[in-house]
Amino acid sequence: MKKEKLWGGRFSEAAEKTLETFTASLHFDKKLYAHDLMGSLAHARTLAKAEVLSADELEAITTGLERIGKEIEAGDFPWDPALEDVHTNIEARLCELIGDTGKKLHTGRSRNDQIAADLRLYLRDGVKALRSAIHRMQSALVQRAEAEHASLMPGFTHLQIAQPITLGHHLMAWFEMLKRDRARLADGYKRINCMPLGAAALAGSGFAIDRRYTAHLLGFDGISDNSLDAVSDRDFVIELCADCAMLMMHLSRMAEEIILWCSQPFSFVSLPESWCTGSSLMPQKKNPDALELVRGKSGRVYGDLMALLTLMKAQPLAYNRDNQEDKEPAFDALDTSLACLEVMVGMVSSLQIDRERLAEMAQMGHATATDLADYLVRKRVPFRDAHAVSGQVVRYALEHRCCLWEIPLSELQKFHADIGEDAAEVLRPTQ
Repeated sequence: MKKEKLWGGRFSEAAEKTLETFTASLHFDKKLYAHDLMGSLAHARTLAKAEVLSADELEAITTGLERIGKEIEAGDFPWDPALEDVHTNIEARLCELIGDTGKKLHTGRSRNDQIAADLRLYLRDGVKALRSAIHRMQSALVQRAEAEHASLMPGFTHLQIAQPITLGHHLMAWFEMLKRDRARLADGYKRINCMPLGAAALAGSGFAIDRRYTAHLLGFDGISDNSLDAVSDRDFVIELCADCAMLMMHLSRMAEEIILWCSQPFSFVSLPESWCTGSSLMPQKKNPDALELVRGKSGRVYGDLMALLTLMKAQPLAYNRDNQEDKEPAFDALDTSLACLEVMVGMVSSLQIDRERLAEMAQMGHATATDLADYLVRKRVPFRDAHAVSGQVVRYALEHRCCLWEIPLSELQKFHADIGEDAAEVLRPTQ
């Protein structure tokens, strides 16, 4: 059977090869094949319910689509770049397998609502995969945080030692970032999970198909209300990329901290050699390259988001071919975020922690100065006065090159008479 373009009937001239190459999307949209088959099976059942297809035709189409799925899975499917995209390739193959009955599948449907549905189905699975990966990362963090719940370390602001905290507390701050990411994805899923099928090209289907039945078959929560918006909307793609960008920002922050902690000035943690790379010149190097790539790939996902925002910013209703460009950024944002999460799970699970070094650093930088101020406040000294006294004590320690808890009580009392022997309990960092 001769393979023809879906829109070829109106044309008497063959397409230029340069045009075919330029407009083709098969090289990236064929990864939608499973979701295209899923949508087509549901559409066929809806057509049968509307008595547009007979029971025998539905069975033939179903059998044909199932065979195509097996061919693709086995690597035996005859992909043809000349047929532009995944949809045309599948339909052409279906017609090869079952004849003219295959040509009836596209009744009441356009590639416009078809691709919108395929993309929503694909991204729906992508959100589930992302949320599952985030959960694995959270589990790794909780496990490490529980083990380090009493491991003293310095907390930082402005990258300066601020107050003593525990490593467990720090790791759970990362957990909170991811909790928000997971919640954002769950919220965005609601807007992804809305079915556009039945909008056809832009004006709705010419057949009395039961859209809610199709939505039920595909597991959509509801149906789109406006056919023009249904085929042209890409907010759900942009929102997912924004969620991925936020997630990558958080992963980049985590990666940066581990990179700092691995550096010799910090030496808080180290990574197994299996998670590091070396230098082609310097034999001693053990570099956290994967973490640097996580940090760098955040910019890549930001770029995906900006590409989509720019893609949509001036499009008139309804569908425009510009929207072919929505898939590669969306696919990339998902794939990159998932890959980075898997690396970060491995990194966090493999961290080798130097608790002695963490505790040592917690005693630097006069990190208990705030505790001294709070101590005075509990003795009914106004906070601003207590803050000033504590600052004077810090200046004394700096001038005498000593720690706060090394200052004799007699000297401390020169700064404020209410400082007693019990101040030693707050001046030395403890677990």
